[in-house]
Amino acid sequence: MKNARILLLEDDMALHETVREYLEEEGYEVTGLFDGDAAEEALYEASYDLLILDVNVPRQNGFELLKKARERGVETPALFMTTRDAMADVEAGFESGADDYLRKPFALKELLLRVRSMLRRRFSHPADERIDLGEGLAFDMQNGVLYRGGAAVPFGEKQRRLLQLLLQRRGEVVTHEVIAAHLWGFDETPSDDALRTYIKELRKIVGKARIVSHKRTGYQFR
Repeated sequence: MKNARILLLEDDMALHETVREYLEEEGYEVTGLFDGDAAEEALYEASYDLLILDVNVPRQNGFELLKKARERGVETPALFMTTRDAMADVEAGFESGADDYLRKPFALKELLLRVRSMLRRRFSHPADERIDLGEGLAFDMQNGVLYRGGAAVPFGEKQRRLLQLLLQRRGEVVTHEVIAAHLWGFDETPSDDALRTYIKELRKIVGKARIVSHKRTGYQFR
């Protein structure tokens, strides 16, 4: 899936830049980080479609990071890329919640094929992932598709991400800062006017009363 959001955790500067540039050239949006604590903070502030994690990184290693994320309910597919090749390390990787394991050195094409395969699986879940919103509306959290009476409702990518975020945290007030980090990439400038437009468009679809504004704070999905 093009435009998928990928979190890349790799502290080797040269490899980091190589992988990031390669994936961006393939149409993916990549958030690149260099230590485990920064990656953990990023997972709190935004959601991603795929995690690519090195194991041996500063502050906390990739195994610890993913294990804690899984315990928090983060189900994003994760791929470890590492020089560790002992069976015990492979086992530790999968036990921490990994979906795939790529040993260094690797060909960029192989990484791309694995990324495509994992994203295909992520966006091809059955309809039982849908959240019933009432009045014939249902949102498929895995595929990011809104249905009305069984038919897909067309709307923009930013609106899709926003609705998904609000539903992931329904009942909570999602701050403007978190929304901005979730909707806009590193090379984009967040816009309050655009956000208000997205909210207005979503309210027309799901009902004005469902998305509550909290002045100077954020939005909440009831």
